[in-house]
Amino acid sequence: MSAIYKAGQGYWVRLMSAYGLGAVIALGLAWLWKEFEGVSMFGFEPTYVRVVAMLIAALVFGFMGWLLIGTRRRTVEFLIATEGEMRKVNWSSRREIELSTRAVIGLTIIVALYCWAFDIGFASIFRWMTVLRTG
Repeated sequence: MSAIYKAGQGYWVRLMSAYGLGAVIALGLAWLWKEFEGVSMFGFEPTYVRVVAMLIAALVFGFMGWLLIGTRRRTVEFLIATEGEMRKVNWSSRREIELSTRAVIGLTIIVALYCWAFDIGFASIFRWMTVLRTG
């Protein structure tokens, strides 16, 4: 067993990355299944073509994932370092997020009203100057 598979060196990072990659591949295969609907090649039925296309895609992307996650030490070290940095992040509390969201919504409404007022004002001035004709 190689050194990157020893306990304490990011086993869970590798495992969850593999699960994530598997989920992405599964979603891609579901998309591919729909895309190959009704496609017939070399006289084979569309279902056979779909299955072969999905198997090829699953093997290719699964092999690429295995190369990245399972064999490349630098990729695994990067994932482990990323996990360590994410543990250091100071996440906002629910209250802080609610207040920030309210501030953003409030300021957006204020800016929208400000722009609307200037639009109405300039439209009135341009109508009075007969530059803008409405009818």
